[in-house]
Amino acid sequence: MAEVTVYVETEVHPTESEEKVKSAVNNILGNSAITAQPQGKGSVLTAEAKGQDSLFKLRNMLRNDRVRDAARRLLFKSISGNNINFCLNKQVTYSGHVSFSEETAESPLGPIRVTINTDNPRQLIEWLAEKTER
Repeated sequence: MAEVTVYVETEVHPTESEEKVKSAVNNILGNSAITAQPQGKGSVLTAEAKGQDSLFKLRNMLRNDRVRDAARRLLFKSISGNNINFCLNKQVTYSGHVSFSEETAESPLGPIRVTINTDNPRQLIEWLAEKTER
């Protein structure tokens, strides 16, 4: 598999627990290093992980939630050059599940923005959300 780098970013609003938002990020990437930067009244959390292995938790959530086919369609539409860009609902991700969302409006607390950079996005999606047998 080609080189893979995963970037995650999300805002933490004053009404949210930063630890819970960090937990949501860790539900996607495992125990990655998360940095918090103050912004306005809240903060912005960012994380970066390298390697396909960093996506095992996300892959397992897609499998366990039985949303691989829907995820495949969305992920293929989300390819831009060597990047795959998508958003996840923060509250659902905190609970250990996957719900894709739009950049704005769907989640009152804002989404978790995920960017995956890889030389072969299609091959990565084939692994991340393999097609189910029918």
